[in-house]
Formats: sequence, structure tokens, C-alpha cells
Amino acid sequence: MADPFKLVRIPTLKTVEDFRNHIASLGIELPCEDKIETGVNSPLTHPVEIATINGKTIGNRIAIQPMEGWDGTTTGGISEEMVRRWKRFGESGAKLIFGGEAMAVRPDGRANPNQLIISEENKSGIAQLRETLIATHKERYSTADDLVIGFQLTHSGRFCRPNDKKVWESRVAYRHPILDQKFNVTSDAQILSDSDVEEIIQAYVGAAKVAEEIGADFVDIKHCHGYLLHEFLGAFTRPGKYGGSFENRTRILREIVAGIRASGNKIDLAVRLSAFDFVPFKPDPTRAQPGKLGPGIPEEFPLPYPYAFGANQNNPLETDLSETILFAQLCGELGIKILNLSAGSPYYNPHIQRPAAYPPSDGYQPDHDPLIDVARQINAVRQVKEKAPAGLIVVGSAYSYLQEFLPQVSQYVIRNGWTDLVGIGRMVLSYPDILAEAAEKGTITPKVICRTFSDCTTAPRNGLISGCYPLDKYYSAKPEFQKLKEIKKATGA
Repeated sequence: MADPFKLVRIPTLKTVEDFRNHIASLGIELPCEDKIETGVNSPLTHPVEIATINGKTIGNRIAIQPMEGWDGTTTGGISEEMVRRWKRFGESGAKLIFGGEAMAVRPDGRANPNQLIISEENKSGIAQLRETLIATHKERYSTADDLVIGFQLTHSGRFCRPNDKKVWESRVAYRHPILDQKFNVTSDAQILSDSDVEEIIQAYVGAAKVAEEIGADFVDIKHCHGYLLHEFLGAFTRPGKYGGSFENRTRILREIVAGIRASGNKIDLAVRLSAFDFVPFKPDPTRAQPGKLGPGIPEEFPLPYPYAFGANQNNPLETDLSETILFAQLCGELGIKILNLSAGSPYYNPHIQRPAAYPPSDGYQPDHDPLIDVARQINAVRQVKEKAPAGLIVVGSAYSYLQEFLPQVSQYVIRNGWTDLVGIGRMVLSYPDILAEAAEKGTITPKVICRTFSDCTTAPRNGLISGCYPLDKYYSAKPEFQKLKEIKKATGA
């Protein structure tokens, strides 16, 4: 049996020199500036002048990524926890709120029975979320004139659980040799027909109208993390007008955009895209330690592997960004203003999507340093940005794992044009204003830095609301906290 991987934890790296030496030992490219800059010296404070969104110039280079809290009502409405989360988005200092909440365009497209649904019935509640965010931001930062807020529109596809947190009601683009077994796809009847797809496209068009009426600055037509529209990008084996060729696999996006414009809706548009995907992973049972999941290894897969967008079909553990770059160019042709890049899926290869020191309960231990996965995403964004249309704003992801060195790496990638904005997700749950505080004071507060414990993922995977249980007292005081501890002990997470 191979020796278990020994992780060098970020807090043990006391200086930038320590961090750089560790990066060098890993053989990866992940530049880091010498110190945290403040005020106008910090590139994080500079406005984004590439394009305006709803007539606004985004006021700085910090973006908040969309969340999915599993904490709405069963009718898809808002809750106390959701309002609190949006208030913290306002406190973050970020001038781009990219999606806020993952909002299902139809009730049957929800990833859980408590997911927000963007509909006429829920319009006033969603408006309250937006108004709370704006008021909080304006109170703390004096103005919200340069604050841009979008809504993420989604259909969960393979990951639909609209009625019971434990029961998959998957609807898919095509049969998958590995994921079908994982997510209870047992019949071709679960494949969406072309007419089914056309109905879903109209749901996106209707949801965008609701967003425009509420006052959203843009909508994100979600194409990431294995959810429905991302899965269609990998529908190489699907027959008909929505599968096979690149033109067919991007037809849904083009028809959604055309439908929104044909309806007279002038709302600005964005896409969050998984820039690349890999095969699904699983814990290696032969290397499991007592009380712990095994390290991640790929599932057995066929070759060629025509099931993953942005992957090399002859080696689907390597990226191939040729179609990703074509997609960015298509966004420019369609008048899409923002492209937010992520990777993979939290459901079947979380290490490439949200690098972490600790796994969620349905995941696996890291088999290598998570900084390798951070660097892969940052460099993929750099490559896409180099070929993207001049007017397309690009947002990068996978920064939370950098922890103490998040500001210095963020400064470098912005200053050197690797990305236009740095997007943070999990970090916001424990420390929403980390980058704003860094740019204001030149320091950050270690005790509230996200250490990637993955509780915010383990909780919803087991039917609990999502939040930062280790560092946010609001969640550690809830009864779910003890339940989560018991789940982690039982699963080895």
C-alpha cells in the first residue's frame, strides 16, 4: 500500500517566501505578490471598464459567486437564513454579485425541495433579497451606484431532487456510463426529448423576464457543475438538434438568448461555465485510513470518452480548452457581457471544482496538494481570457483555498490581466469582506478564514441547511450543528 499523501496546510506557510517555495516544490505556476496593497495601489479596487452592465461600471474587481443554501421554503420562497446570506453579500464590499442564489426556472428543476424558484409567486421575496443587499452595501460603503447584481437561472437536470432531499428525479441530456448508476438514471425515458428542451428554454425566457421586472442587472444562464445546460455541452452522443456538433450542443444557449430578446427583454446576460470537466472520481477503498474516506481516484472509464466538455477525449484527466475558447467567442457574438469560469462538478469530481483540505461526506480525501487544482483553474481562465472577445468580462474561480495568500495572488492575476475579477464563494460564508478588508487595511483576520472544512457541502448533501458551521456562530448555535458532527463521524469526512 502506498504511503498516504501528506498535506502541507496553508496556515503553516508563514511568509510569502514560504508560499512561493512550496509552489515551486509542486512544479506549478501560481504567482503571488510580495504584500497586500491598499487603496488605489491595490488592483482589486479598480473599476471594470471593459463593459457596462445595465449602464453601470462594476466598481471593483471582487465578485461573489452564487450560493445554494438548501434553506428556502418548500414553495421556493425566501427564508431568514437566505436574507441573512444576502445581507452578508452586501457587507462583502464586492461590486459584482454574480447570481446571488441558484434560482430554479421550474419547480421540477430544483436540486432540493428548498431551493429558490424564480417565479411570479416568489417575485416579492426575491425583490426583498436584492433590496436588503443594496441597502446593506450602501450603508457600509456609502454608494451602491457601482454595485451590479445578477440572478443565476438554473435547471438541475441529472441532480434534480424537487420533492424529497433523498430521492433523485433526474432528467438528463444523454445516458452516461458512470453517472447513470450514481444518480439513479435507469431508463431512456429520463432523457429529455427535444420538445422537453424547448419547454425548458421557454422557462428560462420567463425567468429572465421576472428578473428584469425585479430589477436585476443581469441574468446568469448557468452552464456549470454538471447541471442541465452544462451536461448538454457534453452531449456528444445525443442525436438530433441538441447533440453532437458544437453548434448543436450550444443551441440551447443561442435559443435562450434569442427568446429573451424576442420577448422585448433587454436585461444584460452572463454565463457561468465549467471551463473543463474530468471523469467522475471516487474514494480509493484500498487506501482508506481508520475513520477517513480514501483518497480520490478516477472511476473506470471507456476510451474515447465523449462525455465531458473541455476534456481530452483520449485522456479525460487532461483539459482541452479548444471548445471552451469557442464558447467564449460565441458569448461575444451573442452579446453576453460576463463569462464566469469554474470547473467540473461538486457531485462527482469536487477536487477540481472547489479544492479543499477536507472532503465533503460524499467526496474523498485529497490525493495531491489542492493548490495544484487551484493553479489548474487559474491558468485555464488565463488561457480563455487571452482568446476572449475584447468586450467580454471574465471572472475567475477556485480562490478560497489560497486562504492567507488570497489577496496577494488575487492582486497578481488582476494586475497582469489573467482575469478581470476574482470570484469567491465558500470564503464568503465565514469571512464575506476578506478582500475588501485586505484592500482597505493591508491585513486580514486569520481566525475567520475559510479552511475548506467542506461542512457547507456535507450539510446539504445530508439534507441540512448549508452554512459555515465551524466559524459562523449563527450556524454553530443551530441544532443542525450536532447532527452534522454525527454525520461526519459516521461517514469519515
